Amino acid sequence: MNPRAHSCPAILVAAPASGQGKTTVTAALARLHTRHGRHVRVFKCGPDFLDPHWLQLASGAPVHSLDLWMTGLRDCAARLHGAAGQADLLLVEGVMGLFDGEPSAADLAQRFGLPVLAVVDASAMAGTFGALAYGLEHFRPGLRWAGVLANRTAGERHAQMLRSALRDPRHWLGALPRDPALQLAERHLGLVAAAETQDALQRLDAAADLLAHTPLGAMDKDALQRWAVDFQAPAETGATPALLSGRTVAVARDAAFNFIYPANLECLEALGARLVFFSPLAGDALPACDAVWLPGGYPELHAAALASRSTLRDALADHVARGRPVWAECGGMMALFERLVTGDGTSHRMWGLLPGTVTMQERLAALGPQQLALPGGVLRGHTFHFSRCETSLPVAQRTFGPDEAGPGERGEALWRRGSLAASYFHAWFPSSPPAVAALFGAGGEA
Repeated sequence: MNPRAHSCPAILVAAPASGQGKTTVTAALARLHTRHGRHVRVFKCGPDFLDPHWLQLASGAPVHSLDLWMTGLRDCAARLHGAAGQADLLLVEGVMGLFDGEPSAADLAQRFGLPVLAVVDASAMAGTFGALAYGLEHFRPGLRWAGVLANRTAGERHAQMLRSALRDPRHWLGALPRDPALQLAERHLGLVAAAETQDALQRLDAAADLLAHTPLGAMDKDALQRWAVDFQAPAETGATPALLSGRTVAVARDAAFNFIYPANLECLEALGARLVFFSPLAGDALPACDAVWLPGGYPELHAAALASRSTLRDALADHVARGRPVWAECGGMMALFERLVTGDGTSHRMWGLLPGTVTMQERLAALGPQQLALPGGVLRGHTFHFSRCETSLPVAQRTFGPDEAGPGERGEALWRRGSLAASYFHAWFPSSPPAVAALFGAGGEA
């Protein structure tokens, strides 16, 4: 083994589709081993702000995203290698179905040699369970297979039927029963955050207790070594230049603005920024700062409370009038328009730093990977929203997809008003620290 490599048991938890129970199983497995005193690190495949809340609660450690395009191969390798050097077990929750998306969870598993555990909602099947498990295992040659776990089963007899359907009984890792207490609540953008669920930890403990009685949950530290992976250290790169040294960035963070990748905060700090946090929902004043970040979240669920924050509104307007940068993405941007129309048709007068109206709708408005070209570089990220915006502001520029040579007409709009920049685009800051530095005022406007 390469002396710079770290070896650690690792599992990628996948499924044939969304909604099969990947997050519940991943969190339950993390919680089970954490309760045994083991150091568990969990990652999420693909862009996601909500599942990591549950995975962090279960493991007690920050949860980072892994995506071969958005975060990049080197970033994935560095995070896995670093975690493997400290942990007893690495877990990676997949995204959608195992082979869905470009790149898919299968691409990530194959690139790093991660054994794949398939979670299958078996509530309405019997023998077909075996065919599905066989297909997932053999659809792509070269995948390392851990086994299959049946979810939402009707009882012991049902579980036995499912187990007998497998070609290789060694791949049976157990079954979890159908139990409403194990379901994690959802809404239009995904799971309800763990912090908003009063019995969140009790739900994870209940799932961990059930998992403990399966072959998967019964495995101890030595048994997990069958899934050991050697994680190679990536090539060294230069240190991030401290382009934001001496600058303070105020970050909105509460139930309305909580779509924040931990890696984005780390990137700002690596650039030399001092971070201060404030809660618009709690009525916090805008801290003394050089720049403001209003991240995404659920302003539509708290529109009335946010609309009443006139002192913060005035402070933000003064901040922009002084030429100090504001970066507002998705939900953060929505609060800045004149009006926000919620799903029930109620129109709320918002902060009014941008002209126009944002209207919630039932249909998904946009979803997928995007990138934004700025003077400092190209930021990678994604978009995911259920609202539309009508504004008189001209579009300053647009984002573009991974396979597009440059901006066209289909990407997300970036609007500017003075030193304020706003878009539905969610940026992954480590993809271009110089672009982030420019966005927050280093060397002038981005």
